[in-house]
Amino acid sequence: MNLAQELAQGIAGLGLSVSLEQQQKLLDYIALLHKWNKTYNLTAIRGPQQMVSNHLLDSLAITTHLWSGRWLDVGCGAGLPGVVMAIVQPDWQLTLLDSNSKKTGFVQQAVIELGLKNVRVECARIEDFQAAERFDGIVSRAFAELGDFLRVTHRLLAPAGRWAAMKGWAEKELATMPDDCVVEQIITLKVPGLEAARSLVIAAQKEVTND
Repeated sequence: MNLAQELAQGIAGLGLSVSLEQQQKLLDYIALLHKWNKTYNLTAIRGPQQMVSNHLLDSLAITTHLWSGRWLDVGCGAGLPGVVMAIVQPDWQLTLLDSNSKKTGFVQQAVIELGLKNVRVECARIEDFQAAERFDGIVSRAFAELGDFLRVTHRLLAPAGRWAAMKGWAEKELATMPDDCVVEQIITLKVPGLEAARSLVIAAQKEVTND
């Protein structure tokens, strides 16, 4: 099976609707990542075939559980899941943040080559990052433990915004949650081609009650 067929089959397995043009952009992104990876070591996944399941389908699996608006992808690495989200949700605005300039350099180039108009790339540590307005959603894939992720990004989340943390087994990290945050949902994900456990934790700020 070629990459296009594997991607199309995986998308069908996830029950998603992704246009052929968007599927081609996803494949173009993987081709760029594979090319740059030889020089810059951006991801431990070496083969394009593996990148389809481990990167594209893994990132696509969360998209039906997310919401429209302004998004921040913290510790975006080589652009995951932010670039994938930007391709399949062109109406969403995404800021992709990483402190590794090699990785943000690649992401910036990918954004240009793929013609993504809804992405900003920022190279900074999350502690130093300043945003003009707060975000409706903050996502992370391999950034930090759940509690640390919520703590360091709290100031960047809009009052009605929510976090979306991609995890393996999420339960063991729930004890690290800050007291002013609450888990709304833990969604078990079935990613075609991936044997590993995958889940998505949706968290929100606790409502302040004036007792």
